[in-house]
Amino acid sequence: MKDLFSPYEIMDLKLKNRVVMPPMCQYSVNDKDGIATDWHYMHYVSRAIGGAGLIIIEMTDVEPDGRITDFDLGIWSDEQIPALARIVEACHSYGAKVGIQIAHAGRKAEDATIPVAPSAVPFNSEFKTPRELTTDEVKEMVEKFRMGVKRAVKAGFDVIELHGAHGYLIHQFHSSLTNRRTDEYGQDLTLFGKEVIHAAKSEMPTGMPLIMRISAKEYVEGGYGINESLEFSKVYKEAGADIFHVSAGGEGPIAAAGKPGTHAAYQVPLAREIKQSLNIPVIAVGRLDEPALANAVIGNEEADLIAVGRGMLRNPYWTLEAAVQLNKETDIPKQYELGFPRSKR
Repeated sequence: MKDLFSPYEIMDLKLKNRVVMPPMCQYSVNDKDGIATDWHYMHYVSRAIGGAGLIIIEMTDVEPDGRITDFDLGIWSDEQIPALARIVEACHSYGAKVGIQIAHAGRKAEDATIPVAPSAVPFNSEFKTPRELTTDEVKEMVEKFRMGVKRAVKAGFDVIELHGAHGYLIHQFHSSLTNRRTDEYGQDLTLFGKEVIHAAKSEMPTGMPLIMRISAKEYVEGGYGINESLEFSKVYKEAGADIFHVSAGGEGPIAAAGKPGTHAAYQVPLAREIKQSLNIPVIAVGRLDEPALANAVIGNEEADLIAVGRGMLRNPYWTLEAAVQLNKETDIPKQYELGFPRSKR
């Protein structure tokens, strides 16, 4: 039987367990230069010490105006590589593999003077109206993603994740709510995503997996649902995506009273549907902080990996605590052994 502490392997990526720290923005860059700081180093390395099998560095943007805020990480310059490489090397020393989420916020770039997007449609009345990218600029944006991935590979990351969820740029292109273009990128809503995948793959070693994070459901009037996301995910799989990280929302509120997001595991059915329909590995996420629940999702073969977000913000050692609760074997740093009960097995 598979469980949360079973090893997992896909292509050249070998994980000691199935616990993933998902990307969570820290908004902690100094001087707005996009370079990771000591905060980022401590934040991620502590989760490696805490036993996570895979750590995915937060949304890291391909150009300055692609950030949600000016205090987000960037990967548009070679100057940003060394600080990221330092984090990767340290996490590796504690047995974790490390990925990075490459992204562009599009119309949700809050600090950009004039954000850009597929179409000039603001997120809401409080956000700036974006400027529609020209066709040539879209092609240039694909190149920016390619260069970002090239830098990530140089930094030593084990896996790349493209951010196609939560209302950011790739999501904006494959959603009919936000893509009202008449050129080739409007006639085929998946074209931008496909080209970014191809560009990423061109820079990645053959055995390195590519994760595509998607919102499988938009939860807004007129938004797409699981049937549409299955269609564009199939296209992305054929283009080269190896794993889907299945989230939801981003084009409107999720967690308000009575809305989805108020109960545990609310996104697992979406991940299961993607996994079963496309026969592809998936990462499930969304209120899976209880170890028994996370373990059950793996045991029931609803997902291949479990992302624990808020749980790891609260507790860097969530994975070690989960092993104790589930009575599973895991490596505990010798310095911390006295803090954990011995296995009952």
